[in-house]
Amino acid sequence: MAYAPRWLPALSVALCAALILALILTVFSAGVAQAVSHANANANVSDLANPRVTAEPNLLILIAALLAAGIATGFISGLLGIGGGGILVPVLFEVFGALGVAEDVRMHLSVGTALCVILPTSLRSFLSHRAKGSVDTAVVQQMAFWVVAGVVAGSVIARFADASALKVVWIVVGAFLAIMFGFGRSDWRLGTTLPGSPALQAYGVVVGTLSTLMSVGGGAFITMMMTLYGRPMLQALGTASGFGPLVAIPGVLGFAWAGWGAANLPPFSVGYVNLLGAGIVVVASVVTAPLGVRLAHGIDRRTLEIAFAAFLAIVVVRFIVNVALGG
Repeated sequence: MAYAPRWLPALSVALCAALILALILTVFSAGVAQAVSHANANANVSDLANPRVTAEPNLLILIAALLAAGIATGFISGLLGIGGGGILVPVLFEVFGALGVAEDVRMHLSVGTALCVILPTSLRSFLSHRAKGSVDTAVVQQMAFWVVAGVVAGSVIARFADASALKVVWIVVGAFLAIMFGFGRSDWRLGTTLPGSPALQAYGVVVGTLSTLMSVGGGAFITMMMTLYGRPMLQALGTASGFGPLVAIPGVLGFAWAGWGAANLPPFSVGYVNLLGAGIVVVASVVTAPLGVRLAHGIDRRTLEIAFAAFLAIVVVRFIVNVALGG
């Protein structure tokens, strides 16, 4: 057994601190911008005579683009052995951008729609793992309430934060996961038993919040925690699957609420959840995922981990450029 390097906990704390600071600053700046906007609107009532008109993307083009996104998502997810959100959010972000969806709702819509996609897949995964007895239900029960509390917190942040906040989450956490997948070792350990309830509960809140803002099922965070404390990989994966529905169900409802009444949304959107997009992506990804799985069987696990780390690194750089350019 090789203990995890001393820089790993310090890096984790530093990244969490940077993430919290970035979210606070972004939410604060968004609040100031909204206050200034309301003040200007009250001072210039005549501006209401010339509202901004945004053309909705052509429905057929939207369907075709989402179909392509689903095909790509299914294949990559099957190839890299990960689920939905980690792949789908950056894919939807580019698709919605190409379709001309307004920048102020583009990232929120990508995250909310991806949460809707991972809802059925995460539920199915959990039921399958539970049937095989690979879920540590004690860990799920211990953390469930706190994960849901984190999801609620993430939904509230999504309602009041601008798009930059969600991109900052992806930049910070995505970079951390890229480092872990790219340079981590399977025999790293922080200990031999899981921490006590207070630590697990606090970690549950962090997992719920980050998973909602990134639109992932929390699997990577839970699997990493359990393997670092000596749990077998199969049990770690099975237990992690139990948190997918806990994130997805309240997450979908939260993003629908957060975007309720928002302007510039594409057709068939309920808040920040595009039902048409979710339905098309689910169908297309189910068809193409087995192709990725088939290809993955001829590639060793370490190569796939490096491939996923490279994918995350590309996404992180993409969002850094987008934020730097004021997107």
